[in-house]
Amino acid sequence: MPDNHPARRRRTTERKGDVRERAILDTCEALLAQKGYDAMAVGDIAQGAGITRGALYFYFGSKQEVVTALVARTVEHLWERSRVTAETDDPRRAIAAAMQRTVELWNQHGLVMRTAIDLSLAVPEIGELWSHTADLFIAAITAVLERAGVAAGTEPEQASAMARALCWMIERTFYHASQEAREKLQEASSTCEHIWLISAGLTA
Repeated sequence: MPDNHPARRRRTTERKGDVRERAILDTCEALLAQKGYDAMAVGDIAQGAGITRGALYFYFGSKQEVVTALVARTVEHLWERSRVTAETDDPRRAIAAAMQRTVELWNQHGLVMRTAIDLSLAVPEIGELWSHTADLFIAAITAVLERAGVAAGTEPEQASAMARALCWMIERTFYHASQEAREKLQEASSTCEHIWLISAGLTA
């Protein structure tokens, strides 16, 4: 018997609001590349998304809210792609995989991540998103270090403190590399991977 229940039929298709919201965020990401955050206006985002300025305000109250939502989408994607690092048994493979994913994500969404870093102090919501994401990565790096034999703990030579330093070093290294050229991202990855391996005692 066919299922004629309208609610069930609707679940199989994407809602119009979801399509529009995605179009707004996709446009915002494209405009970051074309104009940058400061030059980008709400009207530009609405036009690129194929909606009126008034319709955009139904979803977001300001350009800052659009960018915050874009950062939230990006960091969720970032974590979903990278969380397997904490679950890989072999530390060497985990480190290599993590750095390769980092290169891929900075290639795909580097402008969003640079914007998040630039705005993290000025926009509290973005700062919280970025800080929370860093905490997730610190936990993942800590797990890899401990599996490699680094002692657990928060002292300078212990896993948690080393993981925090590694996380922020990776962020800074990729931030600066992404401002130059995509080729620099692979160099950044090699440098960070080598330092991570040294920290884990895996260079011999």
